[in-house]
Amino acid sequence: MPQDAYYYFYGQHPALSYFDHPPGVAVLTRTFTEIFGAHSYAIKLGDTIVTLLMTGCFYLLAQKFLSPHKTWKALLLLLSTLMVTILSLVTTPDVPLMLWWAVSLLCLHKTIFEGRRHWWIWTGIAMGLAFDSKYTAIFLPAGTVLFLLLSARNRKWLTSPWFLLSIVCFVITISPVIIWNVNNGFASFKFQSSERAGDLELNWLDVLGVVGHQAAILIPVLFFALCYFIWKAIRRYGWKWGRVPEKELWLLCFFLPVFIGFFLISPVYWVKLNWMMPGYITGIIWVSVWLGRRWMRWQYIISLVVHLALAVEILFYPVPVKSDDTWAGWPGLGKAVQQLHATYPDDFIFSADDYKTSAILNLYMGQMVYSQNIIGKRALEFDYVGTDLQTLKGRNAIFINSLTDVKDDVDEQAFVKDLLPYFSSVTPLPPIVVMHNGKLVRKWLAFRCMNYKPPVEQRLP
Repeated sequence: MPQDAYYYFYGQHPALSYFDHPPGVAVLTRTFTEIFGAHSYAIKLGDTIVTLLMTGCFYLLAQKFLSPHKTWKALLLLLSTLMVTILSLVTTPDVPLMLWWAVSLLCLHKTIFEGRRHWWIWTGIAMGLAFDSKYTAIFLPAGTVLFLLLSARNRKWLTSPWFLLSIVCFVITISPVIIWNVNNGFASFKFQSSERAGDLELNWLDVLGVVGHQAAILIPVLFFALCYFIWKAIRRYGWKWGRVPEKELWLLCFFLPVFIGFFLISPVYWVKLNWMMPGYITGIIWVSVWLGRRWMRWQYIISLVVHLALAVEILFYPVPVKSDDTWAGWPGLGKAVQQLHATYPDDFIFSADDYKTSAILNLYMGQMVYSQNIIGKRALEFDYVGTDLQTLKGRNAIFINSLTDVKDDVDEQAFVKDLLPYFSSVTPLPPIVVMHNGKLVRKWLAFRCMNYKPPVEQRLP
């Protein structure tokens, strides 16, 4: 997937943090590709191993709340979801986030319910490492404070030096992200907050979209069971959440703010399918208490059908994905561009579909392939790797333009006009096509661009 390659690109440019995410995923990809080489299987092996570790932590956490039988039920519920399949196969910041989220909750449990005060230190560090993976982890300290406020027995921790020490450990652990943002005009914090807020637009149908993709990644039985038991909990407790049994309250404080919070913003901002994932760690443990055998059976049956259909799609690709967010054809593109570059060895290579094709070619070619910063557009992390476009002045380039629909290249052919201000001429080359089982599955347009003229003002961090 392009995401795998993009976060591999992170790892090849070590930094305290990155434009769109903290450094956790970069550490993951760099570690496994250093050990096993720059291969897609090495990147995905990292995803699988970290997800297995998360699953083990989930099991240990579930044991602290459930009987042995219900602990196994919770584990099987987790493993039946498409969520775990995605985490184990696709590189995203959620992979390390989910592991450190589960570790954080294990550490916090030892402090709250086992009376081990010094575990506040490890709690702060683990929550910091979760934040170093993805900003969604801010829900961890928020959930902790919420629980302490609602739990009369545990409210004393708010004024404890151990709690203060935990905050200090958290801040120290996230200091690389803070330092990077200070040195780069708070670019990452702005991108994930105020810039996203600028895209707000009311659309009530987006709520149905969120329901759809959350039901898909959890499997509908589990998703609607969570919704049903949330409704029952609200009916049972009303607004008097202080009456909720302590362990149930603890689980809900790390589930409901994530789940309900993202649903509340969904009418005005498109919530991505992975944003709610961390909340499901305690949500699944919580709902396992009530989910009966019949509903578990339906969960397994639907999960099996979904996973078989997914396997068929991955292996045989019967339904084309009209998006660059696909797994199909990328190795073929890499080989074709290597051959093309051998014909024009002095040309630099770039693409302009946000980051996807550029990141893929960086992985398969083992050299710098530029993004849409070449033509003066924002290019995410490609803007922050120290590239001086003036060093490319006067050089020729190969431009690779991805088609999301192999049967329609009108828009992408028209895109060539955006290149003309930056080159003296643009000449089409034979397109790159990839076949699968005798069927055309991917197509890229290729152009030779002469005499590069960098933007007058390069977009610098």
